Amino acid sequence: MKRRHLIGTGVAGLGMLATVGAQAQTGPTYNWKMATGWAGGPLMDIGAKAFAERMELLSGGRFKIQTFPGGALGNALKVPETVKNGLAECGHTWIGYDWGKDPTTALFGGYAGSFDAERMLHWLYEAGGAEMQREFREEVDGVISFPLFMRTAEVFLHSRRPVRTLADLKGLKLRTAGAWLEMAKDLGAAPVTTAGGDVFPMLERGAIDATEWGTLWENISPGFFKVAKFLSYPGVHQPCAPFELVINKGVWDKMPANDRRLVEVVAKLVTFESWARIGAEDAKAFDFYKKNGVTMIELDDEVQFATRKLGLEWAAKTAQEGKFKWFARVHKSQQDFDLAWRDADSWRKVKVQRA
Repeated sequence: MKRRHLIGTGVAGLGMLATVGAQAQTGPTYNWKMATGWAGGPLMDIGAKAFAERMELLSGGRFKIQTFPGGALGNALKVPETVKNGLAECGHTWIGYDWGKDPTTALFGGYAGSFDAERMLHWLYEAGGAEMQREFREEVDGVISFPLFMRTAEVFLHSRRPVRTLADLKGLKLRTAGAWLEMAKDLGAAPVTTAGGDVFPMLERGAIDATEWGTLWENISPGFFKVAKFLSYPGVHQPCAPFELVINKGVWDKMPANDRRLVEVVAKLVTFESWARIGAEDAKAFDFYKKNGVTMIELDDEVQFATRKLGLEWAAKTAQEGKFKWFARVHKSQQDFDLAWRDADSWRKVKVQRA
């Protein structure tokens, strides 16, 4: 695989970002439409809109990107299709929505057997993951792809009744997406999928018993806690969730090299910014829910172990079947990385004795 150097973070990365930004002050102007899958909230504000704002700033105003809510330019769950067809020059989505077409997307978007967010970021930017994602999307779907936005572990469920054990999942009507749709069935749940804007009304009227969506903080804005007074954590079904910037290939191919580079660097900047912001806000959100009458439930170990086991078995089986060209390749890359980091906590984290 031809490796392309990706800008590093830290002081050196900021210096190179400034250099790229300075080089991008002259050149063609752009007026892009960005299709998204979001009605609003952090995914829009610190994801799609943040990308648009930083592109305009660092290009000296040459990039103007108008963001559109999910469904405004096309199906909210099919943003890459909207972009490929030229209805928008770019889009912001979760790559895992396309798992039914090619399950490789679940490896890039996170699933029940994934790394945590920190390890995923290292794999994407230091172990070739982002390059593989770019090559995969261009070859399979005919669009240009970069990571854009990173979640920490999601909430497992906001629910209308307590969910703590495997028995509690039996028959539970839950909204979800990606590979977890099939895995949840194996645990006895009754999952359905829908775009984000439809989740609250379905939960409110009882069409579903529970939903997963984002992290503790992200889930405040859609207001699930107002109609579902039980929150189960941690999100073992989604230990991390990298999101995606997709760009029309015809548009990309016409761009000067410096402008392409600017897009790549800004997408990476926003990804790290979102990860840091979500981590900080999640710490506050735990108390927010308690103060608003939500019962916080830590999942029993049996649920956490069973969920991860399902994810790992699904990935190993899919890789072994060999039906999808890219799956085994990406899966092996992640397995090799996971092996190298297996004992990392022992030398990276200091044990703390709580008072």
